Amino acid sequence: MSDHNLLPVFLRLEERRCLVVGAGTVALDKIRSLRGAGAKIAVVAPQANAEVQRLAQTGALNWHERSFEARDLDGVFMVIAATNDSAVNHSVYEKARRRNVLCNAVDDPPNCDFYFGSVVTRGDLQVAISTAGESPALAQRLRREIDAQLPQDLGPWVAELGALRREVRAAMPAGAARNLLLHELATRQVCNSANCPARERVAAASEAEVQA
Repeated sequence: MSDHNLLPVFLRLEERRCLVVGAGTVALDKIRSLRGAGAKIAVVAPQANAEVQRLAQTGALNWHERSFEARDLDGVFMVIAATNDSAVNHSVYEKARRRNVLCNAVDDPPNCDFYFGSVVTRGDLQVAISTAGESPALAQRLRREIDAQLPQDLGPWVAELGALRREVRAAMPAGAARNLLLHELATRQVCNSANCPARERVAAASEAEVQA
């Protein structure tokens, strides 16, 4: 199966209701991803591994100790079918499609509306790789290669760059000059020093804007 019309996006899931069907090792990996995104998680499974049980006991998620039912999709934004039974996963997908609920059946591309990418993270910087389910192993290899090449301190740098971008947008009107400066800043090291070259460049551009 080859998908050429996928839309690469980064979704905000804070406080959105997400359902995970299954509570084994594979499901736990997806639960961790959803927790990192701030989702409100419900898990449906007759049995759960120790970590899922612990998370339920601490209130990090709601575990319904039974088999999946169609009503579990009521009010759900996204569902992940992560059982070891392909028939159950397919059933979850079909019922989710009828309700316009986004569904991912783990390691089952035909029963997926979206795919989890292999992600390299440095603070707010995320590089995600997807093969549309064709070869997760390749995506993981590329993630390792990219991870090895990206500096570990990119996270703080991106945060500083974001703050500087907001300063520029507040000081300069939209236009070619502002866009050129923002692209230039992305090639410079931003720091907190008063002599920071990037900050000196912003100050000079702002001053020129005032005098224009």
